Amino acid sequence: MSDSYEHYLQLADLFTYPDANFVGSVLAAQTLLDNNCVQAAEQLRPFSQLAEQTSLVDLEELYTRSFDVQAVTTLDLGYVLFGDDYKRGELLVKLNAEHNEVGVDCGTELSDHLTNILKLLNAMQKPELREELVVKIIAPALQKIINEFDPDKVEMKAKVYKKNHKTLIDRSKQYGTIYQKPLRALFTVMERDFDINVDEKPVISEQQSCFLNSIGTEMTLDCNQWGCHGSTK
Repeated sequence: MSDSYEHYLQLADLFTYPDANFVGSVLAAQTLLDNNCVQAAEQLRPFSQLAEQTSLVDLEELYTRSFDVQAVTTLDLGYVLFGDDYKRGELLVKLNAEHNEVGVDCGTELSDHLTNILKLLNAMQKPELREELVVKIIAPALQKIINEFDPDKVEMKAKVYKKNHKTLIDRSKQYGTIYQKPLRALFTVMERDFDINVDEKPVISEQQSCFLNSIGTEMTLDCNQWGCHGSTK
């Protein structure tokens, strides 16, 4: 496991809504990975190259198409894992408390948004809680999000949108799944820093989990349901 988690602050910038500083942040993250994690660097490179060559307006549109309007998925990890179930609400309460304890400002996003959780990883002073947060929440959710960018799934969703809403946001076949690249790079870094095994089914119970003890009765995140068996490489 890494002794420092400051790199997650730079990696968090990859998943913010693009602004005037976005390309610089992406290139900084690319340099960070080039110097520290070759595999993750190669996974990120197509995204950083695209960002450098693309206008801010197009980057904003790409982000919106990926995570907001008629989105491939969302970056709210609690929703990815629990949907509208009450467990997400309890997770948000617990995360809010952790953010407040270490002084992480969540801004306009909720406490379970990927960017805020990555900031929390750096700021947390409790190693066991950090490990548990990664293994029980971040890793399964990231795997699910990555799998949602599979071209076949994207195409299937597009057909559903077109049938049910009579409208469809055109999605570039070349770049419509580009956000899968930074997500994979992030997952690779976490595999390096933490003991992650996505082939296991994480079981969280009130007795086992100090981080999620407010969620209550035993809960199994079925990896077949969440798509945890897809490759992240």
